[in-house]
Amino acid sequence: MTQKKNGFWRFLFSFLPGAGEMYMGFMKMGISLMTMFFGIVAVATVLEIGPLMFIALIAWFYSFFHVHNLAGMPDEEFYAVEDEYLFHFSESEAQGRELVRTYRKVIAIMLIVLGVVMTWKGIVRMMYRYLPSGLIGIINDIGYRLPQIVVGIAIIVLGVYMIQGKKRQLDGTEAAQPKDAGIAENFSENAQGKGRSDGK
Repeated sequence: MTQKKNGFWRFLFSFLPGAGEMYMGFMKMGISLMTMFFGIVAVATVLEIGPLMFIALIAWFYSFFHVHNLAGMPDEEFYAVEDEYLFHFSESEAQGRELVRTYRKVIAIMLIVLGVVMTWKGIVRMMYRYLPSGLIGIINDIGYRLPQIVVGIAIIVLGVYMIQGKKRQLDGTEAAQPKDAGIAENFSENAQGKGRSDGK
């Protein structure tokens, strides 16, 4: 049964993603948020992918404000809220397939980059004991800067691709306009000629 309960404890539990929802009785919502948050943290920690922590931070803020938005609802709206999982696997599966089809190349590139980074880190760690300290510093610097360079190049390529796509769209629109104008002009001339013939 869902209840707003004590505001002090609700506030404290809201600092742990999913716990505030569970405290108010929304167990499915709480489990979804807690699984998402700690799952992202676990993946980021095990695979040593620091940028994923930003996604975990977004999930934390969402959960924190979600608790207080629920508590701030009028009683009628609050008790009308259904406790549901945030992710429906049947719908998510269909959406996931469509997403993969649409962004297949982008996803493939991201996976390749992720695999290269993980492989690089694994090889470097294995070779730490066999390399001089100066060379290890150089390799660490390359490993730190290389992902930034790759991301920067990817952003530039994406920007150029978007500009070219917009240019093609504008060129297509401009190419279609004279044709449409000619059709309209012919239609106008035919209408005028028909009017003259009717006048005669």
